[in-house]
Amino acid sequence: MSEDKIDLYLQQGMYGPLETKPDERHLFLGSLRERVVLALTKGQVLRSKPYKEAEHELKNSHNVTLLVNGELQYQSYSPYIQMANRYGLPFKIVSDLQFHTPLGLVIAADIAVNRELIYIQDDIYNRSVLKS
Repeated sequence: MSEDKIDLYLQQGMYGPLETKPDERHLFLGSLRERVVLALTKGQVLRSKPYKEAEHELKNSHNVTLLVNGELQYQSYSPYIQMANRYGLPFKIVSDLQFHTPLGLVIAADIAVNRELIYIQDDIYNRSVLKS
């Protein structure tokens, strides 16, 4: 076995298997852009009333998972967790403090859906984008 293969084997043993598109996965809370059905910024999740578009996607999409940014307070995302439970969909709270993402919530499919528009572009979204 060559020295490069041994090094790769040891690296994967210590840190886990290599990941494709790590920057994209950090942005989309562990998912890839091609799988995202809908994404909300942290500010949008903090809004007092949940987005109807999110409920529509959770209600009408199959084989999706709700991914929530663990940096947010539970009361801000609990309505979305309740929606996922209501429609029998799994959810994950992603708490990776190593990486920063402006996103607060992602609805991701199990397979690539390649949706062109994944963001709700309102005043809260525009303020989040302008701050970044």
